[in-house]
Amino acid sequence: MTEDGACRRIAERFLRPASYGPPSRLEGVRVDRRLPDPNGWPVYDVEPSASAEQKARPKSVVVYVHGGGWVNEIAPQHWTLIARIARETNQRVIVPIYPLLPSGTAREARDGVVELIRAELDSDHQVRLAGDSAGGQISLSAVLHLRAEGVQLPATTLLSPALDLTWKNPQIDVVQPFDPWLARPGGRLLAQEWSGDDDIEDPGVSPLFGDLNGLGPLTILTGTRDVLNPDAHVLKDKARDAEVSLAWHEGEGQLHVYALLPTKAGEQAAKTIVESLRPAT
Repeated sequence: MTEDGACRRIAERFLRPASYGPPSRLEGVRVDRRLPDPNGWPVYDVEPSASAEQKARPKSVVVYVHGGGWVNEIAPQHWTLIARIARETNQRVIVPIYPLLPSGTAREARDGVVELIRAELDSDHQVRLAGDSAGGQISLSAVLHLRAEGVQLPATTLLSPALDLTWKNPQIDVVQPFDPWLARPGGRLLAQEWSGDDDIEDPGVSPLFGDLNGLGPLTILTGTRDVLNPDAHVLKDKARDAEVSLAWHEGEGQLHVYALLPTKAGEQAAKTIVESLRPAT
């Protein structure tokens, strides 16, 4: 929440990198790490356990980009949701472990995710994309980049996405007293570090500044007690102005990334995420 806290977290992650491996047991899925790692990153494939139904499915995959404020590693709650997506949609989920602060940058993360998606498209796979928080920023930046190349994904799902890394939206001040987790001072410092050599308003850093025309369908989940909620409303309005197909889900009284929390609202949001990523029959 504070600049000092953000600086301490960056230093802590540099000195003591967190574990990123999946839990030893995830129900109903098989997890494999790709070797060698694409881009020099660890990348995992999470697949539903083999079944006749799985073999009959069309080749369709999901890329899931985890959140964590660009400084925190993938968490067990992410792995649980990823396994659920794989199990309940019967798709392989690709999980990139992208470089974090202080070494990673927005451009590096976006380009690496784009490269993973291109590789799947080149293998004649249909690709859906999802990301939460910082991973939502990377995901939307990636689909904007792909759209500029003439590629439109059939589904992109964003949970509590970071969208405008300038943190200038005045409505943040209205929400701030009700958000126990995030705040402008720490978020702005992390955002400045994450932007690297790029301008903070570059769509590769702050995708809210991008042109949304021609994007594939978007699903947005956001809670009203999240300081990122005001920017999600701006994205909703911009998407509708650009005639982008949009499914909007706002959790009244819900916190940041509430779909990862063990609550009734979290369970309903997780179901929404799964359904948004299910291949059309």
